[in-house]
Amino acid sequence: MGTEIERKFLVAPRNWEDLADGIVIRQGYLPTRDNRVVRVRFAGTAAFLTLKGPDGPGGRLEYEYAIPGADAEEILIHLCEKPIIEKTRYPIEFGGLVWEVDVFHSDNEGLVVAEVELESVGQEVPLPPWVTHEVTGDQKYSNASLVKNPYVKWKGEAGAVSLPPGAPRS
Repeated sequence: MGTEIERKFLVAPRNWEDLADGIVIRQGYLPTRDNRVVRVRFAGTAAFLTLKGPDGPGGRLEYEYAIPGADAEEILIHLCEKPIIEKTRYPIEFGGLVWEVDVFHSDNEGLVVAEVELESVGQEVPLPPWVTHEVTGDQKYSNASLVKNPYVKWKGEAGAVSLPPGAPRS
């Protein structure tokens, strides 16, 4: 059994892209309920099936399994809700942690978020200078929610875009 504990932040438009090479990710979600997630993902050419439980105070259960690429492609095309999430992920080391900066494409173009996975709920997290506003727990920023309500539909709303460099963090 795995447990996912993470925090999520919006990202300032800075030169963080120079800190790592990106990998293209395509992923889709099968219809679920009660904040449970079934995801199929290509990360480069590798394919995975991921099951996630609902968020809880200690994180959420997460299981991930490698699957054949042909199976993943069929699941994305025939079983997953649309649109498919497309993004480029940049793993960046900062403060002894690996931050995953996701630059979204297609229907979520313009959204850039950074996630960091933690060992424990109370773990101290040194914030890199390129993160701005914390959006941990805000479901509209979850990838599964971006399928149902893509960023292109709400990017003009307050709090929907990265804050400018130097803006206060929450």
